[in-house]
Amino acid sequence: MTTLQPGDIAAPQAGSVKRTRTRLGILALLAVGTMINYLDRTVLGIAAPEVSRDLGINAATMGIVFSAFAWTYAVMQIPGGMFLDRFGNKITYALSLVFWSVFTLLHGMTLGLKTLLLCRLGLGISEAPCFPVNSRVVGKWFPQHERARATAVYTVGEYVGLAAFAPLLFWIMESFGWRALFIVTGVVGILFAGVWWVRYHEPENSRSANQAELEYIGGRGEAGPEPKMHFDWSNVGKLLKCRQMIGAGIGQFAGNTTLVFFLTWFPTYLATERQLPWLKVGFFAIMPFLSAAVGVLAGGFISDKLLKATGSANVARKLPIVTGLLLASTIILANWMPTDAGVIAIMSLAFFGQGMVGLGWTLVSDMAPKNLAGLTGGLFNFCTNMASVVTPLVIGFIVAGTGNFFYALIYVGGAALLGVVSYLFILGDVKRIELD
Repeated sequence: MTTLQPGDIAAPQAGSVKRTRTRLGILALLAVGTMINYLDRTVLGIAAPEVSRDLGINAATMGIVFSAFAWTYAVMQIPGGMFLDRFGNKITYALSLVFWSVFTLLHGMTLGLKTLLLCRLGLGISEAPCFPVNSRVVGKWFPQHERARATAVYTVGEYVGLAAFAPLLFWIMESFGWRALFIVTGVVGILFAGVWWVRYHEPENSRSANQAELEYIGGRGEAGPEPKMHFDWSNVGKLLKCRQMIGAGIGQFAGNTTLVFFLTWFPTYLATERQLPWLKVGFFAIMPFLSAAVGVLAGGFISDKLLKATGSANVARKLPIVTGLLLASTIILANWMPTDAGVIAIMSLAFFGQGMVGLGWTLVSDMAPKNLAGLTGGLFNFCTNMASVVTPLVIGFIVAGTGNFFYALIYVGGAALLGVVSYLFILGDVKRIELD
């Protein structure tokens, strides 16, 4: 009879050992981290009118400030992916959390345009590895048939945080000033970095996942240690030549255009175009963000159901995303809505559709070459976040030039239709990329 030594895991016998669910705890960490990530990058959208008035910034210049975050965020995607593939999920995400939270806090101490721009640039550098880490963790901890739902759950953090905390954030700003918003959210992120460091482990190092769960993950997923990869520019070139990367990048750029509008200019749109008072803006903003959260969950649920029913990753991944982009394009109709309730209804429908587009990160888990998940996610996020560079600038100059948001909404809806074309005609088959 074999005696188990301390630390050994007994092999499960059929029907005798129930699989643990440690991966759900890991998913909760990703969801909370993503929520903090988006609160920190978008709290400026809430504070923008007060910041503009306090620091003497006009609409065109504020568009540059919004965009500045994305300059470094996009540029650092490839280096961030390199760092991730070299040092792994735990270290990369912990460092990212600490630095982006410090830069968020420093926003509250800015004295003028120059220091505000420096804070935005630093925030972009620090947050760059976040979503490549998320995608890599899902690939490690979840089998393929659970990845769309897992991606939906952590992605919903982008929207739930803003929906849940928007009234509180507007109240903090009215009661204590806009600087308090950045200090509070920065401190929260620093505290969560400690939680991540203590609680996150890779599957092979986990003490809470039993053998049954590890086999479940390893049998259909990508659990198990990976060799540390050294960066090679040739891999970047090879990935950029793949139609899957080109199609997914353009498609996600299009969907992200809608997201960026809501994260930057939407509160200003309600306050200036619709003439709503600030506390009312906070409550009116809840519905579109809640709708987007439902869209994220719906996209993931539908995708996994379609994958199970059809066995086709093409149908399961593309159909929800294309449907979401078509719904996002309806944002144009807000230009002709006479009532505030009608505008919020259209905005909610469009943002619901954009939420479904968040499924694009599941494509990265499905398509990334072995051992290059970080680099693939970085390239994908670079393409995606070019929208964060372009959209605030375009909208800022449109509003400064015309005095309203009419053509801005047409731009956002038109970008969504571009995404439909990309996913239908450029992406090709959803399958693992094989590099020569």
